[in-house]
Amino acid sequence: MSPDEILLETEAAMEKGADYMVHEFSSIRTGKASPALVENIDVQAYGAAMKLKQLALITTPEPRLLVIQPFDAATVKDIEKAIKESKIGINPAVDGKIIRLPIPELSEERRKDLVKTIKQMAEEARVRIRGNRRDGIDEAKKIEKAGDITEDARRDLEGEIQKLTDAFVKKIDDAVAHKEADIMKI
Repeated sequence: MSPDEILLETEAAMEKGADYMVHEFSSIRTGKASPALVENIDVQAYGAAMKLKQLALITTPEPRLLVIQPFDAATVKDIEKAIKESKIGINPAVDGKIIRLPIPELSEERRKDLVKTIKQMAEEARVRIRGNRRDGIDEAKKIEKAGDITEDARRDLEGEIQKLTDAFVKKIDDAVAHKEADIMKI
């Protein structure tokens, strides 16, 4: 493996980790209705676990309301049960074949809990990024040991990997700051 390949692989892995965290942030409720809040809830339907977005159309007709329209009316009870069992803390209102989810205003205490949650998610992402850094540096040491690069070239490669790490940690910190501001905004 060449130094360029190591850098590209490390960057791709770090990008994946940061993107995953940003995607996870979308499931954190802010006070506005967003389909991302519920689309990945697992629903037991047709004898298997399926994502809600596979079973229903999720829309936001109003800023504080989600409307779930199941493709099959027989899954309404399954969807309602899954939403109640999920950790989003919203009670569904079933209206025939439609499920309405009114998004309540967040209390100050709940906002602080959500901020703690996103900071915990961010720390997990940082740990993944640092793990990717370690893997990249280990690869650099392997190719140095194999005689493919010199010690100076390995040090340069490690420096590039550290720059990538710093850039992705900053990206994570920026995403946390943005999400925290979004949650704390009343």
